[in-house]
Amino acid sequence: MSIYMIGDVQGCDEALGRLLEEVGFSPSRDTLYLLGDLVNRGPSSLAVLRRLMALGEAAQCLLGNHDLHLLATAHGVRKPHRSDTVDDILRAHDRKALLDWLRARPLAIAAHGWLMVHAGVLPQWDLTQTLALAQELQAALRGPDWVDFLHGMYGNQPDRWDDHLTGAARLRVVVNALTRLRFCSADGVMEFETKDSAAAAPEGFMPWFDVPGRRTAGVPVAFGHWSTLGAVARADLQALDTGCVWGGCLTAARIDPQRPGAAERLSVRCPQASKPGRH
Repeated sequence: MSIYMIGDVQGCDEALGRLLEEVGFSPSRDTLYLLGDLVNRGPSSLAVLRRLMALGEAAQCLLGNHDLHLLATAHGVRKPHRSDTVDDILRAHDRKALLDWLRARPLAIAAHGWLMVHAGVLPQWDLTQTLALAQELQAALRGPDWVDFLHGMYGNQPDRWDDHLTGAARLRVVVNALTRLRFCSADGVMEFETKDSAAAAPEGFMPWFDVPGRRTAGVPVAFGHWSTLGAVARADLQALDTGCVWGGCLTAARIDPQRPGAAERLSVRCPQASKPGRH
């Protein structure tokens, strides 16, 4: 049995297929954990969703910001962006089944000694609180008023966590941290404008994982979302978005539950042509 964590696929089904062949993946034996942004920007979002849905429990998938954007676009909450590539899903005969499957995905997973999120974790949150807040989001997405949640999801404020937050503001902070975070201040103020490497941190901000005293510091964390970050692989951190959709690689980390923090990285080059701008 092998366990793999995989970074942002973003509709690059051909690269995902080659990566699974490269590692000799068997759904009857192995388990995949995909760290969100399953769709969009790449050429084959529909094929990605169908592939992962067909794998059943062998593919455990997180929601990323692009996946949430697909749900919002499909239900009229947001207008399509000119660079979106999800029309194949929106026109598909099995559209409803695919979208229902997608919105049932979690926003954080703790398994095999790792905390897995799409983007980041605020420094005030420990493992238990991170999972509890992710479950609040999941409940909102699975509940009867889930489209109302999508309407209230967008915006950069509040830009920091407060235990007393309620309603849409509370959920907005949580979804922004888990699916959009790159930089924050030492006291957890989030910054969303900068999308470059860690070296480009605005004054007063730093990569979320470098905040002194971060309460998840003792837990190995795997995340995607940040293709410009570069290769970050250490015992407490695996950054797995290696820019597949921008002409980079699709990367998996094979983990060993008996050795917390240990991971072997494997990558395949993506043929997707690089495009300007990263989101």
